[in-house]
Amino acid sequence: MKTTSFDHFQQQPIGCRALYTMTLLVLGTGYLFAMIQTFHVHSGRDGKPGLSHTDIQIAYSGSQSDTRLEAALKGSMSGMIRSEDAAVISGWVRGGAKMEKFQQQVEPLLQAHCSSCHGTDSQMRLANPHIPNLGTYADVMKMVQLDTGADVFTMVRVSHIHLFGMTFIFFIMGTIFLHVQMKAIWLKCLILITPFVAIIVDIMSWYLTKLYQPFAWVVYFSGVLMAMAFTVQWFMSMYQLWFFKLPPEQAETGD
Repeated sequence: MKTTSFDHFQQQPIGCRALYTMTLLVLGTGYLFAMIQTFHVHSGRDGKPGLSHTDIQIAYSGSQSDTRLEAALKGSMSGMIRSEDAAVISGWVRGGAKMEKFQQQVEPLLQAHCSSCHGTDSQMRLANPHIPNLGTYADVMKMVQLDTGADVFTMVRVSHIHLFGMTFIFFIMGTIFLHVQMKAIWLKCLILITPFVAIIVDIMSWYLTKLYQPFAWVVYFSGVLMAMAFTVQWFMSMYQLWFFKLPPEQAETGD
């Protein structure tokens, strides 16, 4: 007796199995790069290597000691500028952010390292107005304010992108995973719904972290849970596509 109404991979035409395989390979590669991007953007905000709940806390609720400029230099922009140059900029901020020292010490560093993306005439900044402008002293001073984390409108913009995008990804993954043979149907259903629950909890926790910082732990673990669900679906699907052997009475491989 079949444990699911969906045919197993081995009972489908070779063309379908090839299509599923390539889809899994592309989605797996894309998810891996997404994890690398997430690590790069959020890690190191607390001044320590690696991605911690403190980094996530700072990303959404802000830092209690750094300005927005310093937070960027420690976090997402840390790989774009040498540590000694970042220290010069931080020292200027801590020293009162005077215009004279800006012109002498800071402006040349910003032009050398940041102007390609954050300059007044930068094509990237003109295409995306959310990228801060660091072209003038007045513009930079807007960044020399206490870091309060991502603003609500930015999170709303990112939220709808994530909700739509992740739904499409896990719908495709789940559609393929439905053909996996498992005796425990409840476990299969749990694996299918887990990433959808995780993405909702994850995004709602962004906003809650702004109000109550310990919710950063929820963001952290919901992201881990989502990645685990993706990994389980990916490896089980790929294994059963090509290496799993159905019992003889069920093996009806298509043409």
